[in-house]
Amino acid sequence: MRAFLSATILSIISTATAQKVGTLQAEAPLSLAWSKCVSGGTCTTQAGKVVLDAEWRWLHYWQPSYDNCYGPGGWNYVYCPPNNPPLCAQNCALEGAGYSSTYGVTTSGNSITLRYVTQGSSGSSIGSRVFMLSATDNTKYEIWKLLNKELTFDVDASNLPCGVKGSLYFVEMDADGGKAKYSPNLAGAKYGTGYCDAKCNKNLWINGEANVIGWSAPVDPNYVPYYGSCCGEVDLFEGNQYASAFSAHPCTVSGQTRCHTGSDCSEPDSASGVCDADGCDWNSYRLGATSFYGLSKTVDTSKKFTVVTQFITSDGTDNGQLVEIKRFYLQNGVVIQNNSPAIASIPNTNKSIKDSFCSAQKTVFGETDYFAYKGGLTSVGNSLKRGGVLVFGITDDQDRNLQWLDGVWPQDQDPSVPGVKRGSCDASSGDVNETRASRPNASVTFSNVRIGAIGSTTSPSTSAATTTTTTTTKTVTVTTTTTTTNGALQTQWGQCSGPSWT
Repeated sequence: MRAFLSATILSIISTATAQKVGTLQAEAPLSLAWSKCVSGGTCTTQAGKVVLDAEWRWLHYWQPSYDNCYGPGGWNYVYCPPNNPPLCAQNCALEGAGYSSTYGVTTSGNSITLRYVTQGSSGSSIGSRVFMLSATDNTKYEIWKLLNKELTFDVDASNLPCGVKGSLYFVEMDADGGKAKYSPNLAGAKYGTGYCDAKCNKNLWINGEANVIGWSAPVDPNYVPYYGSCCGEVDLFEGNQYASAFSAHPCTVSGQTRCHTGSDCSEPDSASGVCDADGCDWNSYRLGATSFYGLSKTVDTSKKFTVVTQFITSDGTDNGQLVEIKRFYLQNGVVIQNNSPAIASIPNTNKSIKDSFCSAQKTVFGETDYFAYKGGLTSVGNSLKRGGVLVFGITDDQDRNLQWLDGVWPQDQDPSVPGVKRGSCDASSGDVNETRASRPNASVTFSNVRIGAIGSTTSPSTSAATTTTTTTTKTVTVTTTTTTTNGALQTQWGQCSGPSWT
């Protein structure tokens, strides 16, 4: 989401590798504790910090008058002339962030809250995205290795309406934000550079160059950035009060890779890109379990709940092949097993993401299996073995109103057809102008992030401490009713809101 301020214009800069650093506001990342756990349930607190994605920061001319280098009308052609990326990098500087006052990001202990709309002194900022920095080095991101591990966190989505989602996920960014690879980069991870994902996000800065190729000065409303930034992605939570999904996205490339729009950039429902933009997703509502997730449902989103994701390997080691991504929840002292699919032809014994589940779901929903074409869980596992960066975010969707997650998608198809109805939100919900006006105070809170050996983050201890406590829990198994499909229908877009998701 590009957030523009009336006087302080925020630009999109993800791999700003030739980027200067501004001096008007010192960068001060926010503290956010997380925990490492070992078998038996002993967890040790890590003194982490989060840094704002460069995409949300002010990009300005590096000398007084500090004019914007990018604004609502596009690039400032004085400093960033069309088809001259090096000159733009030479002229422009990336500024420090006012986390709470400008972007609505606050932390306390092991908790982070992201606000939807923040009204600052110079205008409104929409949404935010932050990355976890290394606990020992603020110039690098923390690299998480998830194979043969479980990742657990608490989430409060009770203040997220239809059309707005909170996200927690991992992408295979460079640890230093591309600072060494694309020298001379003066910003790097300390300023949130280097973003990439399986949608090949079309940032305005890629690999240290301004993405100005093909742009017509001074204003081009039809401008589409020429490059994208691609890498492997695993989404552990994308959701609001009414729907949620977790998903895996394989790529045929290793690490952050620049692509060319119309050639090798990934697009939903397309085989041409280097990544599977749609991915293989688990959305309980879409799978027919309409009473599983939501207000006053099995996982009750009116209150905080705990999400546990396990990454199972073929040989039970950190070097094995990824074969399964398992999910369960905890709430009010109860262990809630993941739902079974309630749609014919998808075996109801499936409760996790496996290659066999992904193929069955794609067939029943009439979608081409690009997940398999891009390498499936083997490719996803190879990315996780190299390691990923933890991302927290909140955003809306001005192109598809988030209907792909919580409503009806594609909207020209019958909602009664299996796979079309994604959540309980109305098909007319999610218009960004309406949600920004009526629900500016929407927010999501993530807390108590912990990683460790399988079973170590939830039993016997769920606390971020060096001592252990015993937790008594009950287990809930969800029974669902199967819906019969009348045949496969091709969906236009899959996971993550389509090609313009940013």
